[in-house]
Amino acid sequence: MVYIALLRGINVGGNNKIDMKLLKQSVEKAGMCDVVTYINTGNIIFSYKGLSKYELACILEEAIHKDFGFQIKVVVRDIDDVKGIIKAIPDTWKNDKDMKSDVMFLWDEIDDESVLKNLIVTPEIDTVKYVPGAILWSVDKKNVTKSGVSKIVGSRIYKQVTVRNVNTTRKIYELMQAQNR
Repeated sequence: MVYIALLRGINVGGNNKIDMKLLKQSVEKAGMCDVVTYINTGNIIFSYKGLSKYELACILEEAIHKDFGFQIKVVVRDIDDVKGIIKAIPDTWKNDKDMKSDVMFLWDEIDDESVLKNLIVTPEIDTVKYVPGAILWSVDKKNVTKSGVSKIVGSRIYKQVTVRNVNTTRKIYELMQAQNR
C-alpha cells in the first residue's frame, strides 16, 4: 500500500530543521520502502504492508525523535484517503496570487464532521468543507485578514492538524499514483 506521512511543524520559521535527504534515510531505516520526499515541509511518500496507519505514524514519530531529537507529530494517510480528499477539492480551487486554498489534514482524534462546529467561519468570505481526513478551506487572498478560519492558529484544533495548500496536496497525490503503478 502507498502512504503519505505528513509531518507537522518541520522547517517552519527556522524551527525543527530536518534535511530531506537525511529524513528519507531515517524513514528507510525505519523499514519503509520506495521512500520519496516532496518539498521541505515534511511530505514523505512510501510503501509498506502489514501495519495500520496509526502504527506507521508511531514508528515514524519514534524514528524522527531518535534520529533528529524532535517530538514531531505525524499523520499517515493511504492513497485511497488522499484520493477522496482530492476528489472533494473543487477544480477551481488554487493557491496563487488571488486565492488561498488549503487542506487541513486532521488527526484521527478529531476526524469527524463535528469539527466544523469549532471553527469560526465567515460565510460570505470563507468556503469550508469537511471530507473524511481533512477540512478544505478556500478564501480570496484579499479577504484573508477578514476570514474567521484564518484565526485557527493558536486554537486547540490547530494543534491537531497539519496544513498543506491544494497545489501541494495535488502534487502529493500525483506522486502517490506514480508509485502505485
